[in-house]
Amino acid sequence: MTDQEMIALCRNGDREAFNALVLKYQKQVFNIAYGMLSDYEDASDAAQDVFIKVYRSIASFRGQSSFSTWLYRICSNVCNDMLRKRQRRGISISLDNDEEDNPASHLPSEEPTPAERLEESERSRAVREAINGLRKEYREIIVFSDMEQLSYEEIAKILRCPVGTVKSRLNRARNALRKKLSEKRELF
Repeated sequence: MTDQEMIALCRNGDREAFNALVLKYQKQVFNIAYGMLSDYEDASDAAQDVFIKVYRSIASFRGQSSFSTWLYRICSNVCNDMLRKRQRRGISISLDNDEEDNPASHLPSEEPTPAERLEESERSRAVREAINGLRKEYREIIVFSDMEQLSYEEIAKILRCPVGTVKSRLNRARNALRKKLSEKRELF
């Protein structure tokens, strides 16, 4: 069943169709939220909020863009709201999360030694820390482009900006990330 068919059913109150949409997109929404918020619990909360907002407003989806573009835009807005609330409250996120609590830190490898695991963990922590240190709009574009591998056109629709802006912002974001990571040169 296509997204459009599921959306039509959702508009008529079909909860099974909505559940199917959630199942189809829950991983991507969580990954975007985690990439932007760098906290497992906050990302889970954000993903839940996203789907609540989608459920409440699916009737207003006009179909001028793909459903995924609309969904990712809602996710971006929810995460940005959470980041603003953190800033106002002065909440900081620990970068010392245990690997068991952080699914993004489990990188596939073939039987690494403990030393290799430690080195990989330090590398992951350095990347997360560098991404967290980026400005909000840079962090957002890195998540959409490099983590979720969305096209420039998709990102432009989500962020409601021209493709040229996406390209230039992504270039500046990667340069800023490269600069932050160059300080940890021994890990790379």
